[in-house]
Amino acid sequence: MSAPVTVEVALGARSYPVWIGHGLLDDAARWRGAIGGRHVLVVTNETVAPLYLARVQAGLDGLRHATLVLPDGEAHKTLEQAARVFDALAALGATRDATIVALGGGVIGDLAGFAAACWMRGIDFVQMPTTLLAMVDSSVGGKTGVNLPAGKNLVGAFHQPRAVVADTATLATLPAREYRAGLAEVVKYGAIGDAALFAWLEAHADALNARDPSALAAAIAASCRHKAGVVARDEHEQSERALLNFGHTFGHALEAGTGYGTLLHGEAVAIGMVLAAKLSAELGRAPHADAERLAALLAALGLPVTLPPCDPAQLLALMRLDKKNLAGRLRLILWRGLGRAEIVPDVDEGAIRAVLTVI
Repeated sequence: MSAPVTVEVALGARSYPVWIGHGLLDDAARWRGAIGGRHVLVVTNETVAPLYLARVQAGLDGLRHATLVLPDGEAHKTLEQAARVFDALAALGATRDATIVALGGGVIGDLAGFAAACWMRGIDFVQMPTTLLAMVDSSVGGKTGVNLPAGKNLVGAFHQPRAVVADTATLATLPAREYRAGLAEVVKYGAIGDAALFAWLEAHADALNARDPSALAAAIAASCRHKAGVVARDEHEQSERALLNFGHTFGHALEAGTGYGTLLHGEAVAIGMVLAAKLSAELGRAPHADAERLAALLAALGLPVTLPPCDPAQLLALMRLDKKNLAGRLRLILWRGLGRAEIVPDVDEGAIRAVLTVI
């Protein structure tokens, strides 16, 4: 087992490590210290449980622990499934010193983290992401929540984990489509604030497509460092952290509008980033060439870059529910070009509608 890379999320007394390495699920000596109480509930899903649950359970020997296996997929990130977590905590007799371990992708991390934020007004949880998307994005930063039919992540809380255990060995079993979806969030970090990272991704697209271990480890570490820095400076998304949502207002609307599960989150974000870049160019804020370069990299990584069949009016209505909007006015994350994202208030709905119609 090689030594993991450690990225620290610096939040004072609530700081925590993100460990990135091969075989970390078996390294209980490392992550067991993040579990402070006697009761542990492992929340996972039907896909991940047969692959990795036994390894985590082995590391919990001596603690009173239970497991809840939920259905797999974005369509199940609901209040109903969160209620199942609460019921499992109650059956375990979980008190305020209990810990939830979230073993799975972003859906499990978001849902289990939300349950941890709510149970007895907040208990500890540990993220054990098993997808690339979760490793580079959703497991870091403390955003938790569930979806409603009206929109994605409309019910949630900021609740930081005690640790993030990113075992890169789990990516070997990740389906190709899920893996590619994770690469969209890696591209995002370069697009919003690191043109050199974006260029590195262009140069290493073939290696990333081949899941080259060294390229993959470098991409995950770079993404986590970027996310950790932003979270440390703006934990509750009052300013800079909103930039991490580049492409997400469009993407979340696409996920809801096409039916949760039709598009993977990373696929929707890839299309959303292309839409945001194209809108920026149409508004005269950025070069068209940078939008084309972004679309080319995403396509090279096997990601969709065009809209599926959908209703532009419905997408625009869903975008109006986005949490970044203020006083009923659309506020989007656009850019001035590669590496220069910005928050733009009062975006003209006519321009948005035109982009949704022609792409």
